[in-house]
Amino acid sequence: MIQKFTKKRNQKGFTLVELLIVIAIIGILAAIAIPQFSSYRLRAYNSAAKSDAKNAYTSAQAYFSDHPGSTPGLTDLTAYGYNQSSGVTLGGTLGPEASLAMTSVHSATNAQSYAVSSAGVITP
Repeated sequence: MIQKFTKKRNQKGFTLVELLIVIAIIGILAAIAIPQFSSYRLRAYNSAAKSDAKNAYTSAQAYFSDHPGSTPGLTDLTAYGYNQSSGVTLGGTLGPEASLAMTSVHSATNAQSYAVSSAGVITP
């Protein structure tokens, strides 16, 4: 009876038990990796929104140095180096310089909204 379960010399391949163990290991690794991947994506979306807020502020300061006292539009910021990331929305008051207040948020679910004050302080 035991001879039935042993491999013969010319037989190649895996047993059913070996395949089931490999499938179980892959399932465990996937169960660990998928939630981590979701949190990494959310952190990337938040980083894009924060980066856009900082870049828009820097572009606005460059605009104010060339046009003191005026109010820039989004196209003016683009001319001064601001490139909006995909999925990120920029809003708020763009000027004049003393009342500059911008917000940026990514369109992803549970994304953080970032605000930039006229002093350049970014708050989550």
